[in-house]
Amino acid sequence: MECCSKTTVRTDEQKKSLLNRLSRIEGQIRGIKGMVENDVYCNDILIQASAAAAALNAFERELLSDHMRSCVARDIREGRDEVIDELMDTMRKLMR
Repeated sequence: MECCSKTTVRTDEQKKSLLNRLSRIEGQIRGIKGMVENDVYCNDILIQASAAAAALNAFERELLSDHMRSCVARDIREGRDEVIDELMDTMRKLMR
């Protein structure tokens, strides 16, 4: 198993989009932490946690889409069909 040997070069636009999403998620998590610290009503915290989870899912979808369009497509074109097994394994993990 290869560890840490693969990298992905992203455009500045891709990096900016992904980092912006992560910053918003980070802010949501900090907000939820504050809600717990301030004894906010459980239901309100659960709604915010659900919104953060949805935001993280959107991040995963964007990253997966970029991955399929770039890395996976490139590897298939170059005859490295094992990338399909790697993608399927990733999909199984994401769909738990």
